[in-house]
Amino acid sequence: MEPRHRPLSPEFFHQPTLELAKALLGCLLVKETKDGPASGFIVETEAYMGAGDRAAHSYRNRRTKRTEVMFAEPGRVYTYVMHTHTLINVVSGDRDVPEAILIRALEPYEGLDLMSVRRAGRKRKEWTNGPGKLTQALGITREDYGRRFTEWPLYLSSGFVPEQISSGPRIGIENTGKARFYPWRFWVSDNLYVSK
Repeated sequence: MEPRHRPLSPEFFHQPTLELAKALLGCLLVKETKDGPASGFIVETEAYMGAGDRAAHSYRNRRTKRTEVMFAEPGRVYTYVMHTHTLINVVSGDRDVPEAILIRALEPYEGLDLMSVRRAGRKRKEWTNGPGKLTQALGITREDYGRRFTEWPLYLSSGFVPEQISSGPRIGIENTGKARFYPWRFWVSDNLYVSK
């Protein structure tokens, strides 16, 4: 099927991971399902720098069934389940350089009725202000693993350019030594939907 929005080109993903983590801010993440489309602008990301990053799933080039897609070309979808939540990442390193960027928060854009059902009982601000919340709101699942962010039904499109970007330490990665302090989390300054 034809996507509702024009997907980003594959070339967009061929930039250094920390630069891509910032470039993703403002991009529109779209998931089209049988229930309809839902989308939101990315307002928070978190970079994981592969083999030398103790917080990365691919630390020391750990290659498992779960991390296999991290060794593919940039622009692939890396989903996994943490506790009961599906999380979504953009594979960002060159082939065999297993780096990825976690999408941490979105500002809702399309499919608000769908999001309100999927996130029933939550205020709009709480629909997508966290990595597990946004996947539930958009209908993203483990089955999206391995897709390309340039193709229907789960893709990235252009959005807005943030006026200001903030950075700081990543969240929820205790017991990783110095890695917990690296300022590799980026967010749109003063956006209401940033997770913390």
